[in-house]
Amino acid sequence: MTGNVAERNRRSEPELTLTSPFMTPERVAFRRDLGRFIATEIAPNIEEWERDHAVPWALHEKVARFGVFGFGVDEAYGGMGFDDAFMRCDYAELMFGCGASGVAAAVGGRMISIGPIAQLAPETFRREVLPEIIAGRMSSALAITEPGGGSDVASLTTRAERTEAGWVLNGAKAYITSGMTSRWFVVGARTGGPGPAGISLFLVEAGTPGFSRSPLEGKMGWHCSDQASLFFDNCELPPEALIGPENRGFLSIMNNFNYERLAMAAGCLGMMKLCYGAALDWARERRTFGQKLIEHQVIAHKFAEMSARIDMLETYLDRICWTINQGGMPVAEISKAKFSATKALEYVASESMQVFGGVSYIRGNPVERVWREVKVMAIGGGSEEIMRDLAARQMGLAGQ
Repeated sequence: MTGNVAERNRRSEPELTLTSPFMTPERVAFRRDLGRFIATEIAPNIEEWERDHAVPWALHEKVARFGVFGFGVDEAYGGMGFDDAFMRCDYAELMFGCGASGVAAAVGGRMISIGPIAQLAPETFRREVLPEIIAGRMSSALAITEPGGGSDVASLTTRAERTEAGWVLNGAKAYITSGMTSRWFVVGARTGGPGPAGISLFLVEAGTPGFSRSPLEGKMGWHCSDQASLFFDNCELPPEALIGPENRGFLSIMNNFNYERLAMAAGCLGMMKLCYGAALDWARERRTFGQKLIEHQVIAHKFAEMSARIDMLETYLDRICWTINQGGMPVAEISKAKFSATKALEYVASESMQVFGGVSYIRGNPVERVWREVKVMAIGGGSEEIMRDLAARQMGLAGQ
């Protein structure tokens, strides 16, 4: 039964009534081609990859051919040579909505590290290594979160001390996506005093003496994506491992988070559409009390409410993407989009489960998996509470 539901779900699209004025022929083609790839190359394999707790490495290279890892990166370094916030969101929506958002995390973990590398890494590294990462032949990861703190980046405790030979790194990182499969890591460490002014970024290669890692086991969701704990024990780094100005890494981290949070909001949109479509297929076929589920007013009202929340998030993301493409970076709006998207996802996933009834509690049902993945979207990239606080401060409301 659940396999049939998953098959139907791959054909489902929410019956939305609005057309985006920002849609272009290029985006239509991009969404069409990526959607076909997901339907043929990803969706049929999700259950196997979830059981195996991994995706095949070939998938990284196949996804990379769409250019999605190269937004905002110069062509000389293997990038697209242009950026487009709409296409970033198109990719996130479709990939997170593929049926298991862990697939998006598995191949896309490198994306939040590419920005700092492209902007700050040594020229030789950008010309020789970055193209390999963007092409999917090698992976990289951003290592910021620590066992004692996540969203409070300014309080991180991993420390780098300057030596005659370069740097010595000590500390630990936690919940690092692609931590077990990446070769290169952008690591945030304290090089100065307390607070945001004392943080720097370092490039650390897997296998460096003093650097070890262990997989994160027993996760609630994202089974096909690897997360890891990283440990630095007198890890010696050369002088050139420091990327960007010393004690100025906090700003780079924060700027990078904006795109991560935008992608997660768009990912929520894709997951909401997945739930809506699967539940609607079910409601049109399931019969209770002599009629189809969708013919019961109480069920139809659920879809009206779910559709409204999908419409509102999609429209909000359009405005944000337009602003970014015009050269702005609306931090408050991105923060609001992030927490409102995860709350909307929680609602839509819950209501979709109500429509499915008992079958939603069975592994293999796409809504069951989304329900387990709601909280990683609500916490990862900045928790709902932190996002509300950041939005309030950006709006000038803090302390009033």
